Amino acid sequence: MEHEIAGLVLAVLLWIALAMVMTERHYRRSKEHVQLPPGPRPWPVVGNIFQVGWPPHESFTKLARVHGPIMTIWLGSMRNVVVSSSEVAREMFKNHDAVLAGRKIYEAMRGDSGNEGSIITAQYGPHWRMLRRLCTTEFFVTSRLDAMQGARTRCVDGMLQYIEDGSDNGTKAVDLGRYIFLMAFNLIGNLIFSKDLLDPTSEKGAEFFQHAGKIMELAGKPNVADFLPILRWLDPQGIRRKTQFHVAKAFEIAGGFIKERTENMQNEISTDDQRKDFLDVLLEFRGDGVEEPARFSSTTINAIVLEMFTAGSDTTTSTLEWAMAELLRNPKLLKKVQTELRTTIGSGKKLGDKDIENLPYLKAVIKETMRLHPPLPFLVPHMAMNPCEMQGYYIPKETTILVNVWAIGRDPNTWEDPLVFKPERFLQPNMVDYRGRHFELIPFGSGRRMCPAMPLASRLLPLALASLLLSYDWILPDGLKPEEMDMTERIGITLRKRVPLKVIPTPYKGPSTHCGFE
Repeated sequence: MEHEIAGLVLAVLLWIALAMVMTERHYRRSKEHVQLPPGPRPWPVVGNIFQVGWPPHESFTKLARVHGPIMTIWLGSMRNVVVSSSEVAREMFKNHDAVLAGRKIYEAMRGDSGNEGSIITAQYGPHWRMLRRLCTTEFFVTSRLDAMQGARTRCVDGMLQYIEDGSDNGTKAVDLGRYIFLMAFNLIGNLIFSKDLLDPTSEKGAEFFQHAGKIMELAGKPNVADFLPILRWLDPQGIRRKTQFHVAKAFEIAGGFIKERTENMQNEISTDDQRKDFLDVLLEFRGDGVEEPARFSSTTINAIVLEMFTAGSDTTTSTLEWAMAELLRNPKLLKKVQTELRTTIGSGKKLGDKDIENLPYLKAVIKETMRLHPPLPFLVPHMAMNPCEMQGYYIPKETTILVNVWAIGRDPNTWEDPLVFKPERFLQPNMVDYRGRHFELIPFGSGRRMCPAMPLASRLLPLALASLLLSYDWILPDGLKPEEMDMTERIGITLRKRVPLKVIPTPYKGPSTHCGFE
């Protein structure tokens, strides 16, 4: 054992020495022959790790003010090009979208089955195109989203009822983010299994919530095994091991739902394609057996289901919790959006997708929230599949591309008063939208790897927020003043509030009637 430890230490020391020499040679060669984007000079072995602060999206924003909107950051041996302006993002997605459509696979994502079934981490190619096609033609197509309006309404109504029950009819504060998560989870359950899966007392729901949250948290942690390849097999922080433990547990729970659903399917007959849920589509899939699988394996189905639950629930929760926090922090804006809702919709009416078109200020609140608080501050990292040139700089193959949409949304060259929550900016004529065509606001990304669930999110977010604001008045607990709210961030993969939003909901009874007295 002592000889093995000594050998390991010697190997590490030799590797460090070699890495120092190679780093210096590579740095000189890059200066002499190819012009990488500028950036802070890397140290041997560790690169710029000790020059990067936390949280990284803020640190990279500060570094970009010195080195420019396209810069090179070395994290150990991992080369990253960080994009921090709408102009560079525009060139990236318009001129280099295909070559930069690869995915950087971090150690936390490397499971026993690889990235089978994952549309997020699949490399650009036939398998990814097949999964993407399922999303655009089966999962998030307009006809199916229209058919699912009733399910969205039911899940939002369920959230409102859970909030009322959890607050003892408005007498105590609730953790609003948890109820939003349950709503989003149940909605995805309806899309996949045609039924609710959770309620606030569900043991399986609480267990899945825990495992899904841990997966997102661990996948977002800095991992030295990503930065120093020699350490990958050691997994020194245990991130890969812990992530795969929680993935296995989540697979077990999701697999139970799938098993129950498939057993029920044997006794059900459906002739209406629009009423098929996502699991029907996955189970009935038939590929060509060459570039596509003849049928999906259970592992693929499990992975697709888990990915939808984790990614969809967490991003929805993040956006709606931040929207409510910003409105509570700005009571005049809260009053303004509630007045729009209660004047246009009135009390006691069920909200539908068509109602949202008549609520411009509400939609502006959603856009402003995603500008200041994008759920994924770097999107999902891209990777260069081949070398290319961007903004006059050389981007080598396998370079990780980080699009800092958090910085782009707060760029003073683009936005007036960029740090102020001001939905009115989106009421101006011809203002930018978040659908991937205006690079000043790309919380869902752009191009080939744009989030395929954006059509669903664009319906769910305003519907859920409008329902919360229409149904309740909201009071901060314990005499907390709006200006005293903690608005600091907690980053895993998604950008969440560090301190969960707790608030007291008071049911709105409609306009009060006066009998001659004030």
